[in-house]
Amino acid sequence: MADTKILISGASVAGPALAFWLTRYGFDVTIVERAPSPRPGGQAVDLRGTAREVARRMGLDDRIRAACTDTVGETLVDRKNRTKATLRADDFGGDGVLAEIEILRGDLTEVLYEATREQTEYVFGDRITALDERADGVDVTFASGTRRTFDVVIGADGLHSGVRALAFGEESRFVRHLGSYLAFFTVPNRLGLRNWAIGFDDVGRSAGIRAIRDGGEAMAYFGFASEKVDYDHRDIEAQKALVRGFAAGMEWEAPWLLERLDDAPDFYFDSCAQVVMESWSRGRIGLLGDAAFCPSPLSGQGTSLAFVGAYVLAGELAADLDTGLKRYESVMREFVENTQAMGRANAETIFAKSRTALRTRYLMMRAMRLKPVAALASRKMRDVVNGIDLPDYRH
Repeated sequence: MADTKILISGASVAGPALAFWLTRYGFDVTIVERAPSPRPGGQAVDLRGTAREVARRMGLDDRIRAACTDTVGETLVDRKNRTKATLRADDFGGDGVLAEIEILRGDLTEVLYEATREQTEYVFGDRITALDERADGVDVTFASGTRRTFDVVIGADGLHSGVRALAFGEESRFVRHLGSYLAFFTVPNRLGLRNWAIGFDDVGRSAGIRAIRDGGEAMAYFGFASEKVDYDHRDIEAQKALVRGFAAGMEWEAPWLLERLDDAPDFYFDSCAQVVMESWSRGRIGLLGDAAFCPSPLSGQGTSLAFVGAYVLAGELAADLDTGLKRYESVMREFVENTQAMGRANAETIFAKSRTALRTRYLMMRAMRLKPVAALASRKMRDVVNGIDLPDYRH
């Protein structure tokens, strides 16, 4: 495998997770990332079900748990700050709305980077601009002007994947907007939260604050129901303007959060969307994670799919380089489709459409704590997040 060169685009979660397994099998791996260094901060992401077993097989379980947000629960309040419902991370066996393993995306990226940096060539501040596939490899041109040849190229570069655009076509062919947007950014922990979160639901929108970094800071979020809006996903100021417009007139802590937008060092905004493709590969070019099958943040499974997909893709490539991409898709497809179905179902109910619907939501959330209801919901969730039998790759 040492003579087999694999290029991965994207150094967030899916790319380094794939590099971890590929280098274990002896591949020569390069990761290219357009950012100048590993990206810090970002929203809280979760590892559920089968993905926790992948982390265990990686030997990274302890390191990931040590970097977790340690959010024990969340209080849901109304516009007058009255408690309406409470959720806990240990609900539904740790696979509920709040997951047992919840970690800031940047912190998970750091764990993966440290676990792979010695065996993997990282190229920061560059990106792929052209792919010329041949029978025995792919000629790659980078924005820096560098040209190199690889045996396989994998796009693990997110919802707005550059590799997918180059190899498969325009983004609009594959990305399905689910009717909402999310924004995340770090703020001072002025509420004095520790291991806890507070969420505020309004009609068609929501906001929240959770403690991070042992309560030294907090992560804020806004969520909004909206038809698709055209915007440049690299224009941060335009995205902040959209958030201000969406959140205009919100009560609770929303006005204070909006005042913090300009000071946020790690602002993130994007649509809740899914990527739906007939195939995740073309010849020696493949896709992984959100680039291939984003289930949307509303599924709570994006990071878990990336972890499981990385494990499967590396194992199948190590078994047979020529058929590995197709075999990976065969193993993952049902798991992905069931997860995406859950994401679409969640998108239908995530934002209340009226005050009456909002009151009904609170009643349902309180009912979820009742044992019979919790048992049913837990079983449905477990069926999805554990909906794949991990192959035992021994190469």
